[in-house]
Amino acid sequence: MVCCLSPCNSVCLVYFPDACINLIPCQDNGAICIQPCSPSFHGETSFVCEDRKWQMLSDACASLDVQSLFQRISQSELPCSGGHLPFLGGGKLGPGKLGDGAKHFGAGNHSCQADFSCIIPDILSSPAIPGNIADIVELLKKISLLLSENVTRGKMQSYSRIANHILNSSIISNWAFVKDKNAGSILLDSVNLFAGKLLLRNGSESIQEPFIATKGYSIHRNTSGKSFDFSMEFNSTGNITGHVVIPEQELLRLPRASKAISVAFPTLGAILEMNRLDPAVVNGMVLSVSLPEELQSVLLTFEKLNKLEQVGAQCVGWHSAERRWDPRACQVRAHNASAVVCVCAHRRRTYGAFSILMAPAVPRSSLLDYITRVGLGLSILSLVLCLVIEALVWQHVTKTEITYMRHFCLVNIAASLLVADVLFILAAIVHNAALNYQLCVAATFFLHFFYLALFFWMFTLGLLILYGLLLIFFKITRSVFLVAAFSIGYGCPLVISVLTVAITEPKNGYLRSGACWLNWYETKALLAFVVPALSIIVMNLIVVVVVVVKTGRSSLGEGCKSQDLSSMIRVSKNVALLTPLLGLTWGFGLATIIDSCSLAFHVVFALLNAFQGFFILLFGTLLDRKTREALRMNCFSSRRKWGLEKS
Repeated sequence: MVCCLSPCNSVCLVYFPDACINLIPCQDNGAICIQPCSPSFHGETSFVCEDRKWQMLSDACASLDVQSLFQRISQSELPCSGGHLPFLGGGKLGPGKLGDGAKHFGAGNHSCQADFSCIIPDILSSPAIPGNIADIVELLKKISLLLSENVTRGKMQSYSRIANHILNSSIISNWAFVKDKNAGSILLDSVNLFAGKLLLRNGSESIQEPFIATKGYSIHRNTSGKSFDFSMEFNSTGNITGHVVIPEQELLRLPRASKAISVAFPTLGAILEMNRLDPAVVNGMVLSVSLPEELQSVLLTFEKLNKLEQVGAQCVGWHSAERRWDPRACQVRAHNASAVVCVCAHRRRTYGAFSILMAPAVPRSSLLDYITRVGLGLSILSLVLCLVIEALVWQHVTKTEITYMRHFCLVNIAASLLVADVLFILAAIVHNAALNYQLCVAATFFLHFFYLALFFWMFTLGLLILYGLLLIFFKITRSVFLVAAFSIGYGCPLVISVLTVAITEPKNGYLRSGACWLNWYETKALLAFVVPALSIIVMNLIVVVVVVVKTGRSSLGEGCKSQDLSSMIRVSKNVALLTPLLGLTWGFGLATIIDSCSLAFHVVFALLNAFQGFFILLFGTLLDRKTREALRMNCFSSRRKWGLEKS
């Protein structure tokens, strides 16, 4: 039998195994098909229609009876009344359940409650399918919340063996179909809670499974720095290491003897990143650290999984509440091809664990860094020189309305780009020094505003060129132009910038991970820059086409073939002059989006835009005939005045 809901809901409830694949045609993208599991399992499997094919969305089919397993280890630990066995989960015991539970009650059951060992065979013999993974995560969560008093070595060993079963590198792909997409984060929180209450024998403890390891030490202010070393299997090809150090200056903060617990997960990073939109991948093991509240920082060393030199590294902490990697938690202390040293803030209630990320798609090159540094330096000097020259020749080159408007736009373009370039450098300093989050937000806001102002002033210049070409007999006054120009040049960027920060910042979605710039993967805040910029580039490209057409037509009436060459030179000159002034060089950024791995595209884009200030000085000021004449006159009058004063 097949029961399909209305097309608006696009959900089908199916009561035949494999019916979603074999019986129901997949026609509407986004349609959901749900079918029950085979008789030996409980739960259901969900499919989604994509490109006319059913793709598995989640698999909740499970063979474990987690409720029964939990009762077997909790019956005498939880308070009972009237001789009844406690029941967790809100359901009812079925026939035979009481007998099953009772047979574990007694001497054998006390052994089970002492170390949870009686449930290990059932769990390890079960397949690590998505439904069982979800149930085991729920079981570990219940144990952490309700049975975490007096965590002995035996309990921690059993707990680790259970967690190890679902952290095995061979079944990581099954996590993609677990129904609760936050299951990995829940597992991390549960392990941290349980391990944090581990009792230490003789001042230390070490419990290691292939895919989860726990170590603990007693610490006090006179301890000469404590460290935890982990070397664990990541996959069948080799091991991965991690190192935790509590600096001596931090231990001096301790008012009394306490304990430090660290847990290492070589495969959890792949699970946590599986449901993240950000493509940055975890490039080391995940290390959680449970320390006394008085300690503020800890040093962590991560061996890289991917040891390519061009792969950058970023130290991050897992934000437990927001369930995302947060770069504000850590700073990179040292970095080489094989390992990264991080100094991380210890905020136990905020950050559940730490690791390192890499960004695989964007090519890293010293050439790009060199071009950016040299280009920005030259651009800033060129823009300062451009503004100085404009100030010197202003009275000579703004005698007509149209030249006044042109130079007014040019000055604001240069000023906006100058401030944006300076802010770009400051934003990099703020991020690298990790001064504070608010300063990074402020830097991003003003950087966003002035880059938008640059584009909108280039748009204003494009409109002015169209006005000069097409509306010859329509005159606008200087006051009307100033109002319109300021409204477009600074008013529109201000509105867009304020709305962007107001909408995304309350949800912590304004900044991107690892940089003082607009977020993309979570909130798409970057669209508030990309959409206006690309729209203006398209509009200004139309302006250049109009200029080329107008220039070509003016030479056609001359009727002389000898003028063809001069016409081509004139068209080429106009295109060269307008390209940097109207921001068309930014259009090459589309190539870096289409092929983000191409170093050549990134180099060309960096060359064109890092040196934009120099191009504005060259094409907007120095190659302008009237500006050169005014500058020559200014220099001549200065020399003459100096000569008269000397005589």
